[in-house]
Amino acid sequence: MNSFLLFLDQKFMTSKKRIGILTSGGDCPGLNAIIRAVVKFSTLKEWEVFGIHRGTDGFIEIAQGKVQAEDLKLQDHGYDVPGVLQGLDVLQFMSGSVLGSLSHGNPEDDQVTQDILEGYQRLGLDALIAIGGDGSLDIIYDLAKKGNWNLVVIPKTIDNDVAFTERSVGFDTARNTVTQALYDLTFTAASHERIIVVQVMGRDAGHLALHAGIAGGADCILIPELTPQLNENLIEGMCNYIAKLRQDGRRFALIVVSEGVRNLDNQKDPYIAETLAHLLKDNSHRLCNIDNGRYNVLCQVDTRATVLGHLQRCGVPSSFDRILATVFGIKAVRLIEEKRFNRLVIWENGAVESKSLEQIMPLIKWCHQENSCPAPVDPEGFMVMTALSLGIYLGESHYHPKTVSIDSFTNNNNSAPIMQNPVSQS
Repeated sequence: MNSFLLFLDQKFMTSKKRIGILTSGGDCPGLNAIIRAVVKFSTLKEWEVFGIHRGTDGFIEIAQGKVQAEDLKLQDHGYDVPGVLQGLDVLQFMSGSVLGSLSHGNPEDDQVTQDILEGYQRLGLDALIAIGGDGSLDIIYDLAKKGNWNLVVIPKTIDNDVAFTERSVGFDTARNTVTQALYDLTFTAASHERIIVVQVMGRDAGHLALHAGIAGGADCILIPELTPQLNENLIEGMCNYIAKLRQDGRRFALIVVSEGVRNLDNQKDPYIAETLAHLLKDNSHRLCNIDNGRYNVLCQVDTRATVLGHLQRCGVPSSFDRILATVFGIKAVRLIEEKRFNRLVIWENGAVESKSLEQIMPLIKWCHQENSCPAPVDPEGFMVMTALSLGIYLGESHYHPKTVSIDSFTNNNNSAPIMQNPVSQS
């Protein structure tokens, strides 16, 4: 029997299942590509897939009778497109989520929780595929435990901060978007001999700023893992670095700051780029008034700040994100077929694997309680070393983030967590 006939034989032997799928948390490129892969692979198995609207809130609408199961059934996309475009499949190219998403916190109202659980039961699902980051994972995992759901989670976030997976869907496209923005801003910075400070998303992780900063030719990159907050020594060091650039003939500079870096008062600052730009300008002019010739190049320093904002969540998904989304979606369906539930799909060493949520969740919950990033940039990792090797300014000293080993939560060990990176992150 050839492989195709064997595939068909296995397909028809598979019992019909009802799968739910939802997207939760902030949107990112690649979500629709995941949905597409799940529907296509499930259709081959003659399984039914139900798309839950607006994350777990969609279950509430079902419980309240506002939406019926048949309204949520997803079909292999493209064949309802009219005219000569019939059969056109655009989901893998589209950003955002056709199912909608939500990014608000854990439901505290018991009635809301009950409605979510009732909505799930009314659909009669065999399993749920949840697409989200670590915050969504925390919420949905608790709901799944209460409702005895068969859960499979696919990681997505432009922050790339989900523990135990080397890549999350959406990160690569966001990295490309920021890199392109830095390229574009370089020319206006050079034309006016300005210092341009670019604020990049990432929450409490610096992956996006570090990767895009290197690819986009940044002179300075500030990430929370190395520079958790602004301080006088850091500003002084940056001004000295800028002075050296100007003495060497580069009279402009491109600075990338991750949104997780805090201000002088150690507070989160939604306009940290503006704050940093003003500090650099004021300190440069102060140094210029010192009787020291090396600072004369700072007399005319002009600074500007740019916040890229939600543009980083947009754009056509990169080829890598489409591939990652596709293989993640197929892996999730395979896990359901194998009855391997309560798993997180991960990318590890160039292959798709999965990890038990029972092992992962204690770490995630501890990190959330401690306001610690579950998967920070490794301060000694090769990406940091790459930036330093290029002469990029990363701050005055290395800072080691609070991280924790999964071993700290196994075997009912109640001792203090072991401080080390839970996954090798770039």
